[in-house]
Amino acid sequence: MAERLSSILSHITPSRSGLSTITTKNADDIVITLAIRTPLTKAGKGGLKDTPLDGLVYKLLKEVVSKSKIDPALVEDICLGNVSDAKAAYYVRAAMLGAGFPNTTAGSSVNRFCSSGLKAVQDIANQISTGSISVGLALGAEHMTTGGDRLERPYYDEILQNQEACDCMQPMGQTSENVGKDFDISREAQDRYATESYRRAEVAQKAGWFDDEIAPISVKVKDPKTGEEKTITLTKDEGPRWGTTFEALNKIRPAFLPHGDRSTGGNSSQVTDGAAAVLLMKRSKAEELGQPILAKYVGATVAGLAPRIMGIGPSIAIPKLLTKFNITLADVDLIELNEAFASMAVYCVNTLKIDPAKMNVRGGAIALGHPLGCTGARQIVTGLSEARRQKKKILLTSMCIGTGMGMAGLFVNEQI
Repeated sequence: MAERLSSILSHITPSRSGLSTITTKNADDIVITLAIRTPLTKAGKGGLKDTPLDGLVYKLLKEVVSKSKIDPALVEDICLGNVSDAKAAYYVRAAMLGAGFPNTTAGSSVNRFCSSGLKAVQDIANQISTGSISVGLALGAEHMTTGGDRLERPYYDEILQNQEACDCMQPMGQTSENVGKDFDISREAQDRYATESYRRAEVAQKAGWFDDEIAPISVKVKDPKTGEEKTITLTKDEGPRWGTTFEALNKIRPAFLPHGDRSTGGNSSQVTDGAAAVLLMKRSKAEELGQPILAKYVGATVAGLAPRIMGIGPSIAIPKLLTKFNITLADVDLIELNEAFASMAVYCVNTLKIDPAKMNVRGGAIALGHPLGCTGARQIVTGLSEARRQKKKILLTSMCIGTGMGMAGLFVNEQI
């Protein structure tokens, strides 16, 4: 542990050479020309509860075509990050055809749990950088109302002879309690962190900061009592609870007994429906097409760790990514770190010595929600919007991943 901490802390000192390299503009850079998302709504009872995954993807794809004004025939591949639906590849293919993309546009789905949206971005970017395609679209979407991400049986008996393989079956809430206990993250520290997430989301929502990242969508909803169906237009996130206080959060009962008593429904991420989209191409192609260049995709990486403490994954993935590009946290202007649980968020802030003023400026998953496959793409959309607002350059995104992994992505905002 001491050795790992030493390695992590060695990345705090500033270095300019790496920063200069990643901010240099080249024709072959992979750039983002559109980054939008749906509102995030409460699973089971919110505005998207009656819009299944294919409908959610379809609605967002229509907005991508409308807002980007790109000829859909130029988009060669669409990759959907999704966790819970084994039929996601069917749904994205049908949804793209329904939304106006020709049959020459290919489609796929990818699943690396909570990093699936970022993994989709990475996959499309890698295809573009190797010349496999010229233009691609990465999506992240999750309809948690439907569910389906739980294991239905234990692993094969010989696999279970390995303890870490057994640990992969631990519920996420249990892993949060493991982090709280192993690293002494108190209930109070977690509730205070969550209070701040709610406060920031409230400030951002009241000020209209989310408006340029959210694409309003119209959907049908059924009244659960009468069955009456009506069409509504969703324009804002449902997660933020204005006026949330530490005292109120501190009264909420533990959610994951008997595993521990520190994580609650108030200091853990919300169960949410939502989708996000990121359009990518080379800088030269964007200039050729007259597409606005929002940001440069620098790169992403993944790292593994013990499954029972999967929440601390960002503390492993972030230093790994920074090392690859020869930069430090001092070079990073803004950080979007997924708040799966307050336990892991507090650990990562403390261990990496993150300046809280740089991280989750608009609140995180505790206040906004965590639609599993969507989050990795949603963080990019939100982070770039905040970078534009603050006129900041370097954006880092990261999340923990179930079964013991972490992923991180690096971007340069060019809308300054």
